[in-house]
Amino acid sequence: MERRRADSRIFGAMAASGVLSLLASFVLSVEAMQLARTPDAALSCNLNAVINCASVMKHPTAELFGFPNSFLGLISEPIVITVAIAGFMGVKFPRAFMFMAQIGYSIGLFFAYYLLYVSVFIIGALCPWCLLVTISTTLVFASLLHYNIREENLYLSRETSDRLQGWIKKGYDKFVVALLLASIVFLVLFKYHDGIFG
Repeated sequence: MERRRADSRIFGAMAASGVLSLLASFVLSVEAMQLARTPDAALSCNLNAVINCASVMKHPTAELFGFPNSFLGLISEPIVITVAIAGFMGVKFPRAFMFMAQIGYSIGLFFAYYLLYVSVFIIGALCPWCLLVTISTTLVFASLLHYNIREENLYLSRETSDRLQGWIKKGYDKFVVALLLASIVFLVLFKYHDGIFG
C-alpha cells in the first residue's frame, strides 16, 4: 500500500510536470510561427531586453534540427504524460522500456540545460516559457530516476543499486533536485537582477 502511494506521488509529479512542459512547448510553437510570419512581432513574453522570448527564439540554437525546438516538446511530452498516467493507474512497464525512457529523458535534460546555458551566457536574454520547460524537465527526470532506482530498472551493479536505493530512501535525491532548482533561480537573479527588477 505504501509503495502504491509512493507510485501515485511519483507519477502524479511526472504527469503535472509533463503537462506544464507541454503547455510551454505549445505557447513557444505558436510564437515561433508568429515570429516566422512577422519577424518584428511583439510576443507575449517580450517584457524588456532581458525577459525577451524573441531574442532567444531568433538565435540559431532555437532551431538546432531545422525546426523550432519547441516542436520536440509537442512530440515528447504527450509520451511522458501517457507513461505517467499509466504508471499512476498501476501499469508496470518492462524494465528495458523504463531503462530506455531514462536514457531518452537524460538526453532531454542535457538538451534543456544546454539551451539554458546558451540563453543565459551567450544570448543574454531569458525566455520564461523556456525556463518553465527546463524546470519541468528536471522534475520529470528526477521522478523517473527515483522510480527506476527503486525498481532496479537501470541495470546497475548490486553494490551501486543498493547504495542509490539507500540515498533515495534518505531523500538525498530530493535535496539534489531542490539544490539544482535553487541554483537556477540564483543564477538568473544574480546575472539579471537589474534587468528583471530594474
